Amino acid sequence: MMFASLIGVAAASSQEAPLTLNPPAAPKPAAPRPVTPKPAQPAPAKPQPGAPTAPPAQHADAPADAALDTAYGAFQRGFYLTAFHQATRRASDAGDPVAMTLLGELYSAGLGIQQDYRKAADWYRLATARNEPIAAFQLGVLYLEGRGVAKDRGEAAKLFRRSADAGYAPAAYNLALLYIEGQAFPQDLAQAAHWFRVAAEKDLPEAQYGLAVFYKDGRGLAPDRAQAARWFARAAALDNVDAMIDYAIALFNGDGIDKDEEAAVRWFRKAALKGSAIAWNRYARLLLAGRGVAADRVQAARWHLMARSVGLSDPWLDQQITNLTPQERAKAEADARAWLKQPAASTLGQR
Repeated sequence: MMFASLIGVAAASSQEAPLTLNPPAAPKPAAPRPVTPKPAQPAPAKPQPGAPTAPPAQHADAPADAALDTAYGAFQRGFYLTAFHQATRRASDAGDPVAMTLLGELYSAGLGIQQDYRKAADWYRLATARNEPIAAFQLGVLYLEGRGVAKDRGEAAKLFRRSADAGYAPAAYNLALLYIEGQAFPQDLAQAAHWFRVAAEKDLPEAQYGLAVFYKDGRGLAPDRAQAARWFARAAALDNVDAMIDYAIALFNGDGIDKDEEAAVRWFRKAALKGSAIAWNRYARLLLAGRGVAADRVQAARWHLMARSVGLSDPWLDQQITNLTPQERAKAEADARAWLKQPAASTLGQR
């Protein structure tokens, strides 16, 4: 769930690589990615990849919420049936809303037990009645998707608002998207900006990116290019690929921030290595022009061919790579195929 970053392709000479940013399309609310609820007490550290270890043993003199800690320890290690039994005991014996939320997650995802959205909704509803914000958010997701409950955007919006008021960042982000959409209630970009900020301040990168776009375009608040660059930077630092691209553009153009072509190249490269076709294209242009990085027309051709293979055309780059020698072109194509894991017989380099 994030904004599309639409980069305009402009004609350029071989000595320059101008970067332009078209206004992003308005984001559309969609079902958010699943969010794992967090226990009230600190959970055991997440293990390194490999064979799971057994959950911590329960001691007779353990504190009252040890069953909940054990449930989450088991959940994090992949011992879902153990987590289910421990959480069920805690929910039944103590009426603990966090344990109820965990049960909702297990039923919703079908982890260790048969998937059952209705039972998930029941547990989330019980936890929501006990003021558990993550449960309210997860129940809102079910209403948004129509899973286990009748699809109801208005009810989803109410639950997101309840969770957002309690400070839960994903709920604030979804609420912002619903205010942009204007179906659950009238469109209100100022409210959308407010909820983006609530989530952004809690380091949700999608919200930071959304707030940056609002600042850049003056949507819901006064335009402020410096604030846009600041929030693009924060989201980029949290691995939001769209933000990496927009932050790189701001750095390259000196838009709201001091111009720094070398830093722009680093961010384009980072986004390119994460698989962004837009970044492949812009990095190719900079490599060919030698802007912020040593010129390398073979690697420029490689990244361009990769972008072109997924439908991102660039007539200027097409023209420029016609100057490659057969050996250089073969190298560029081989490197592109290796990245894309295409067979050597593919027609990647053909027009």
